Parts: sequence; C-alpha cells; structure tokens
Amino acid sequence: MTKQQLVATIIARLEADLALFTAAALHAHTAATHEECQPDNKYDTTALEASYIAQGQANRAQEIRRSLEAYRTLELQPFDDDTPVRLTALVTLEDEAGEELRLFIGPQAGGMKLADPAGEIVVITPASPLGKRLLGLVAGDELPGVDAGTGKRYTLVAVT
Repeated sequence: MTKQQLVATIIARLEADLALFTAAALHAHTAATHEECQPDNKYDTTALEASYIAQGQANRAQEIRRSLEAYRTLELQPFDDDTPVRLTALVTLEDEAGEELRLFIGPQAGGMKLADPAGEIVVITPASPLGKRLLGLVAGDELPGVDAGTGKRYTLVAVT
C-alpha cells in the first residue's frame, strides 16, 4: 500500500467513525431529553447519566473531526534510507527474531491498525512514547531502549 492509499484509508475510517459517533451522540441526546428520562425523584439520575454519555460521544466526534482535518491537509514527505524519521514516515522495525513491525507516523489517530498485504500497519503519533523514540533515526539505527510490553529490541530497517 502506498502512503497516499494509506492516508486515504485512514480518512475513510475516520469518516465512518465520525458518522457513527455523531449518530450515537444524537441518539444519546434524544434519550437524555426524552420525557421518560425525566427524574421521578431527587435520586433518579437516568437523564443525567444519558447526558454524560451524549457529551462523551459529542467530544469523541469532535476529536475525529480534528483528526480528519489533519489528514485532509497532510502533505506527505519523501523519505529514503538516509532521511531521518519524522511526520508521514512509514517505518519498518525488525526485532532480533526477524519479525517486522510497520508503523506510520501520523498527526492524529494513534493506535489505528490498518490491514495491508505486506503486513499490518499501526498508526502512531510523534507525541507517543514510541514516536518520540523514532524521531530523527535513519534506516539501520537501533531503536533506543527496549519495547516496554515485550522487552524486545528493534532495528529500523526501512523508512519510506
């Protein structure tokens, strides 16, 4: 998958998520203001709880809108093995056993996983702990430290 296709896939996923969370926020708002949710006594918090859910859904929809804007205006940078890792880099890491991990450094939507015939791609941001460790490295560099979850050491084998 090219980086243009990768960004298009991220945008499509974000648009689908936005539609889902917008509908969920509207549904939760309707539930919060429905006459059956009005409190019967001072201990009935059904409407209050529904309003919290509606607000949470609306907040998540706003986050997705910001992510969409960031990806729609994103300018993909060219990379080669001598270019330091920065925003829009697609990096391939390899552990001691030869297993690869592919990461896209994006402005938002960290944690999103994308299927690719060459192997799953995980979106990370430069602000994430792994993103911070990758910034400035070039192909052939060892990733400083070990992976907190697995204790593995990685080598940066490709930057595109």
